[in-house]
Amino acid sequence: MSKQLKQLQSELTTELNNILDYWSKFTIDTKKEGFIGQIDSNDHINYQAEKGSVLNARILWTFSAAYQLTKKEEHKCIAKRAFDYIVNHFYDTEFGGVFWSVHYDGTPKDTKNQIYAIAFVIYGMTEYYAISKEEKALEIAINLYQKIQEYCYDPVNKGYLEAFTREWKNIDDLRLSDKDANEKKTMNTHLHIVEGYANLYKVWKNENLRNVIVELLEVIETHFINEATGHLKLFFDENWTEKPDVISYGHDIEASWLLLQCAEIVGNQKLIDNYTKYAIQITDATFEGIDNDGGLWYEYDLKTSELVTEKHWWPQAELIIGFYNSYQLTAKEIYLDVVLKNWAFVKKYILDTKNGEWYWGLNADYSLMPKDKAGFWKCPYHNGRACIELISRIGNIQ
Repeated sequence: MSKQLKQLQSELTTELNNILDYWSKFTIDTKKEGFIGQIDSNDHINYQAEKGSVLNARILWTFSAAYQLTKKEEHKCIAKRAFDYIVNHFYDTEFGGVFWSVHYDGTPKDTKNQIYAIAFVIYGMTEYYAISKEEKALEIAINLYQKIQEYCYDPVNKGYLEAFTREWKNIDDLRLSDKDANEKKTMNTHLHIVEGYANLYKVWKNENLRNVIVELLEVIETHFINEATGHLKLFFDENWTEKPDVISYGHDIEASWLLLQCAEIVGNQKLIDNYTKYAIQITDATFEGIDNDGGLWYEYDLKTSELVTEKHWWPQAELIIGFYNSYQLTAKEIYLDVVLKNWAFVKKYILDTKNGEWYWGLNADYSLMPKDKAGFWKCPYHNGRACIELISRIGNIQ
């Protein structure tokens, strides 16, 4: 088995460099600053597309994290480019938040404070601080953490509210995107808040922050994990009344390993034990969404009892980590078999071996979905992180 794992590690090392090369070569905005806002499915560059804070924060995290493996100065330089652009164009020095998007020239476009985006800026800033020791990065991350705690935390019911105006006033439309329910508390945002907070704790050992992370993991355990099914509950009102929507296989398997990692970062043994159990349970439930070809379907609609028969790029990346994580926890080869089969699926159908990066996804008939190669929601974070995680985890095997 070690031979198979070494081969997988080698292929993922090559693929990580391919992903980084694509973003290095094609997404640098040479006409303005920062990075291109959109490259479509045919690799046509839209220089006038709006630029999203989530995409830029994910670029910052990816190149910072990758640099710790590659030690290539060019990767550190691109991380710095992302850091500079976020500081100069997304970070709101007046009200202390993060703009959701800017125009192609860097001027503010949508100035709402979407907590999901702020969490990703914390995630990116702390990873950049780890490689650069740039005090400004840590300062911004701490400031944003404090703003979330001040304005978004629900002291009555616990958990976090979704979005506010630039001035931290209430806002009617709380959604991340058109496909999301307009609810005040969501699994997706809580998952990425704890991800960002845990990354901040790695570089800033603040006891209050640690306590906040512990409470957040307890809140997620209480409200978002369906222990009967092994799936996640996604949408709630402020009083934790669930608003059933879909089963999101990608979010399920992403949460399975990421929440355990956060528990390990803060070193709370009870939470480590609980999230070890959940990691395996959620992974087992994810088998429901795996097709015969090894690909992971997108969602299951609970209202219509129908499968959303698309295979997007990012759930495949999260499956690779989540199932490998369960293999590490149990030593059961059934999980590793899924990893290897899914990676074979990705290589066959999702990788653009001609131009680089991963396609957005496939329809049920294996036709490509005509959506971005790079854009507001198409980033190097999921697939880059899958490579980074497995390269590191396999590297620990003797």
